[in-house]
Amino acid sequence: MKQLYEEIIERVGVGIHAVDGDGKTIIYNKKMREMEAMNKEDVLHKDVRDVFQFQENQSSTLLKSLQHGEEIVNVKQTYFNNRGVEITTVNNTFPLKVDGDICAAVEIAADVTKMERLIRQNLRQTKTDFTFNHIIGKSSELKEVIALAKRATRTNSNVLIIGETGTGKELFAQSIHAESERSEAPFITQNCAALPDTLIEGILFGTTKGAFTGAIDSPGLFEQAQGGTILLDELNSLNIALQAKLLRLLQERKVRRIGDSKETSIDVRVIATINEDPIDAIANNRLRKDLYYRLAVVTLFIPPLRERNGDIPILIEEFIKKYNGLFKLNVKCVSEDVLQFFDSLSWPGNIRELEHVIEASMNLVNHEQVIEFDHLPYQYRKSEARRPIPHQVITEAPKNNENTGLTEQLALFEKRTIEQYLRAHKNHITNTALALNLSRQSLQYRMKRLNIQVPKT
Repeated sequence: MKQLYEEIIERVGVGIHAVDGDGKTIIYNKKMREMEAMNKEDVLHKDVRDVFQFQENQSSTLLKSLQHGEEIVNVKQTYFNNRGVEITTVNNTFPLKVDGDICAAVEIAADVTKMERLIRQNLRQTKTDFTFNHIIGKSSELKEVIALAKRATRTNSNVLIIGETGTGKELFAQSIHAESERSEAPFITQNCAALPDTLIEGILFGTTKGAFTGAIDSPGLFEQAQGGTILLDELNSLNIALQAKLLRLLQERKVRRIGDSKETSIDVRVIATINEDPIDAIANNRLRKDLYYRLAVVTLFIPPLRERNGDIPILIEEFIKKYNGLFKLNVKCVSEDVLQFFDSLSWPGNIRELEHVIEASMNLVNHEQVIEFDHLPYQYRKSEARRPIPHQVITEAPKNNENTGLTEQLALFEKRTIEQYLRAHKNHITNTALALNLSRQSLQYRMKRLNIQVPKT
């Protein structure tokens, strides 16, 4: 039976720590060792006061129960292990008596360290770092979205921001908050894909002591964001059941903590982001249709980088400036070869991918002032996009003219090449761009620069 009890104690999913009448550890199970990141020999048969450190004006709940003979229920305790790592638990502690005398104390603990850190992190994140001035680009597609976002700052309506990963959705969300009447109130962000359902529900809506093992009285993010804005990033990753609870909150403007019977009125603006077409998300049961309509009062579609190629040089300039300061370099620009290569890419990671490429390239720069193709990360240097472009043989070469310089000759050759490809593809812009290995926007830019006209049909 003794062996059986020891095996059960070792395998249960809560931490169990027991001390004898002198405060020395006599039971220290596997779950407790995992929670406190310590080995059995670090703790077993040692005085608790010699192993752990406690915050100012706090003491071990184990020792308190041992010394005063009191049962301590659902008490949160923060302390440090023998390496100074902070641990937060919710404890149920009680004394053990033999013939009326206290001979030991046992503690059953639930680990809430991760939740505590997340709550602290979100409480700190109450101010925005970005405004509309930080949004880089001059393309008409981007300007249109910025104009709509600025109009959204005048109201308190919910906002849904749709865009691929890396397009800068959070930057737009922060900018809307920063220029709204809520700018002095909290701005709190939560990535819905970052946490399991069991944890994110408590983070969003709050918990009540005793609602479940380890639950403590804790306000959720909606209560913390009172008067301000909450950003729910990657909303389509949130469990459908939690989306229903979120919908009810948006409709009634009230939140109920897990395990509580009362509701708290909230005044919070909700901005949500999704990284896919909402129609696809609804069709694949990743987004509730009624929640979509509730959130999409103002809808912003952030264009991917491949649809605003003209902004690439501006973004490159900003990223070079940023990493010059961080790396103490003096890079001026990228080479024409690199710029043309960038213009041919589809950029699935969008602006974030471009920034990472510039950062990685500048890590390979010594004293050069121009980023060359050889400075690019390996996967880009070996990219299939770098292969020679399959094309027709250009039969009409530019004529020699002693009065024409090299720049003019190259421009003339480029113009004639594009015109020949247009004729070969019956003036179809998209097909011509594909044949030239250019984006549609890049081809249109070159046609405008070279004054190439396409007959209207």
